[in-house]
Amino acid sequence: MLRRARPRFRWEHVDFEPYKISAHRGGDFAGASRQVLIGKRGERVGFHVRYFELEAGGYTSLERHRHCHVVIGVRGRGLVRVGDRIYRLRPRDTIYIGPRQAHQLRAPASSSFGFFCIVDARRDQPRAVKPEEARVRKAR
Repeated sequence: MLRRARPRFRWEHVDFEPYKISAHRGGDFAGASRQVLIGKRGERVGFHVRYFELEAGGYTSLERHRHCHVVIGVRGRGLVRVGDRIYRLRPRDTIYIGPRQAHQLRAPASSSFGFFCIVDARRDQPRAVKPEEARVRKAR
């Protein structure tokens, strides 16, 4: 199944969706969208490949769950919080987010940030993490 790339980081035959419908299961978020490239149309795989885009100043919810993630920077630069650390992600940088690690992705106020996220096809629901639950160390 081929998904041809289109301009502005869109793919043919792939729905452009909001990141989440509501914040009740994973905490606050803003300016985030996603596209499920592999895993939503009956592909027989044990994983899903998704593309997320955060508008300038946008962010995902600060959450944790039992499954892991692999995140690959694609467009622009962003910050990734994993546990008590914050990392700067550039295009093609890759980061592993392990099970039960609190995590959040952010775009700078001046530009958008796009990334691929690979997760298990079968996964648990996110659980919100309160910001005070994990102290943050210096960015790398």
